[in-house]
Amino acid sequence: MKRRLITSALPYVNNVPHLGNLIQVLSADAFARFCRLYGYETLYICGTDEYGTATETKAAEEGIHPKELCGNYYKIHADIYNWFNIAFDKFGRTSTPVHTEVTQDIFLKLDKAGFISEKTIEQFYCSKCERFLADRFIRGVCPACSSDEARGDQCESCGKLLDPTDLKEPKCSVCAGTPSLQKTNHLYINLPAIKEKLEEWIKAASVKGFWANNAVKMTEAWIRDGLNERAITRDLKWGIPVPKSGYEKKVFYVWFDAPIGYISITGALGEEKDGDWKKLTDYWWKSPDDVELFQFIGKDNIPFHTVIFPSSLLGSGDTWTMLHHMSSTEYLNYENSKFSKSRGVGVFGTDAMETGIPADVWRFYIFYNRPEKSDAMFMWDDFKEKVNGELIGNLGNLVNRTLTFVTRYLDGKIPCTGKSDDALWAEIVKREKSIAERLDKAELRDAFREVFELSSLANKYFQDSQPWKLRNEDPEKAGSVIRDLVYIVRDLSVLIEPYIPGTAAKIASFIGLELGKNLSWKDIGRPEGIAENTEINSEVLFTKLENELIEEYRVRYSGTQKQRAQAKTFSSVMDLRVAKIEKIEKHPKADKLYVIQLEVGEGVTGEREERQIVSGLVDFYTEDQLLGKKIIVAYNLKPAKLRGIESRGMLLAAGDKNGTGPNGEATERCEVLDAGDHPTGTRFLPEDEASEAAPVEIDIDTFFSQSIVVKDFIVQHNGQNLCLNGQPVRTVIIPEGKVG
Repeated sequence: MKRRLITSALPYVNNVPHLGNLIQVLSADAFARFCRLYGYETLYICGTDEYGTATETKAAEEGIHPKELCGNYYKIHADIYNWFNIAFDKFGRTSTPVHTEVTQDIFLKLDKAGFISEKTIEQFYCSKCERFLADRFIRGVCPACSSDEARGDQCESCGKLLDPTDLKEPKCSVCAGTPSLQKTNHLYINLPAIKEKLEEWIKAASVKGFWANNAVKMTEAWIRDGLNERAITRDLKWGIPVPKSGYEKKVFYVWFDAPIGYISITGALGEEKDGDWKKLTDYWWKSPDDVELFQFIGKDNIPFHTVIFPSSLLGSGDTWTMLHHMSSTEYLNYENSKFSKSRGVGVFGTDAMETGIPADVWRFYIFYNRPEKSDAMFMWDDFKEKVNGELIGNLGNLVNRTLTFVTRYLDGKIPCTGKSDDALWAEIVKREKSIAERLDKAELRDAFREVFELSSLANKYFQDSQPWKLRNEDPEKAGSVIRDLVYIVRDLSVLIEPYIPGTAAKIASFIGLELGKNLSWKDIGRPEGIAENTEINSEVLFTKLENELIEEYRVRYSGTQKQRAQAKTFSSVMDLRVAKIEKIEKHPKADKLYVIQLEVGEGVTGEREERQIVSGLVDFYTEDQLLGKKIIVAYNLKPAKLRGIESRGMLLAAGDKNGTGPNGEATERCEVLDAGDHPTGTRFLPEDEASEAAPVEIDIDTFFSQSIVVKDFIVQHNGQNLCLNGQPVRTVIIPEGKVG
């Protein structure tokens, strides 16, 4: 069998992914899991797409360097994918030296082969910023709807696509100055010159690789409408430098370098394994006779993967592993609207995590409702009905009733007597073969629904056979019926593993097996393989979704993320409390960290509550200055290990960069918030806001999403003073700054 190289579209790092974005990552994960279980040598690659205008713009808005922004969002993405149990072989990044090297190498080979051209164009230039402006760095009045916040590429108010020169009263979004049109040079990839090679490849690959219908149609349309030379350079600072004389101040357009990330992230994995990134890259990406490439994307990404990226590879002259199968879905919409990252509409990965609904339940619905051949809709009512009806009422019911029968009536052991039902197993094998064939072609939704049809068949067999009666009337027959059903349950654990892996592992464990070790695809389709004395266990797999809960979520996740955040009170998210420092010592493995012992509750509850935090205050305070001090601590922050020592919370301090160093240079200042004589355990709240019930634990990103600042020596949140027992907390040293 050929090796299988699997990729999903690299998510952009300027926002949190919503369920629609997650479809591609989850789809590739399901396919990769199937391939591994089936016996294919498999590599699943993904990572964050980090360069480009959107990153630079977002970083400017937040007042941080693009690298820091990318690091923040990389962690958010990685945490979400980890929660969804996505089994990447490597989840990497495009802002790496390997990515720069691979991208520049492909460019240089394209240039040497004569597929790169130069053109002079007119582009807006900001004399104040001394730079040419990319389209998103220009704001102005929309010619269609007169909104004064239109970007140079699109008006968010009316949705009209724009060129920067379409805008009325254009302004630089960085300095608000008026830019002027000036001539500048850019590099283009000459797609018409590569067209003959490309068409020949598409003609063969689309048939052999059974591309999705929308991929074929959209690619044909691009070719039919004529390929044009396409710009590959941009006037940005955050990106891959162009290795060509005269272009030192330009970087590669993100659409050119992003797909190359699949290659470079493979290389990064190789570098981690043995220090040689080229070895693993060549094994997967330069072995077309031995490797098949499967790519999972949304339909808006099709041309970049069937025309642009293949043209770059073909034009380079190297022998690459080219696209075999393109699995491109339609759109998943949300409650009669559209998911939107930019507008914050829909259920996002962080939302799913906070609902308390297990990841497998979300995975189930996304796959059951996967927009394989047409757009699909996420509806909360349908979510509830499918989960309660199919996941719980069908699959969960079969597993529970079968294994509970064994534990309740058969001493927890599978019966050894009686003959299996040959007709039943002939039908089971037939259906399992169909499921495998569909999965092998990445027909994920249809295969998944066939799994539930098989489960329905088994439920019907249970009902028709009436083992609860047979155990008295014909115990041997009852034993054979239940044995067959236990083996069907075993088979189902394998069949669902690509989709809901946590549930699959749990079911397999009920019958003493472990997926990937003593249970894989080759073991199913026959009623044998479970050791005779295996002790069978059982428990309820899922909790029913009630109407009240679903209605609560429908309301909670309506509107935009911004509107939702504004609707939440401070105390429903943040639990900040007064604590007293009772012991402090330096961290044994970190020169700049203190390990601090706190008492956080006795003053309010009358009962001592001790906890430990780790804080980076060594450069700012001595131990004596802190010992005995009452401070404010982030009480509901999730525990984290800092250089091997657990920290359960975070001390709040204000900071700025207005200090003066020994040579007159600006240095960072830090001032720990002083809680005065307020009792330990006192909540730190906005004035006039009542204390709500203690909120759930939050991660560090959620903490920093609630901006706390110092203004005029008073600690504030969203313009409101933050208080202890109604008294504003004040600083002494820092008049204005951030609190963290």
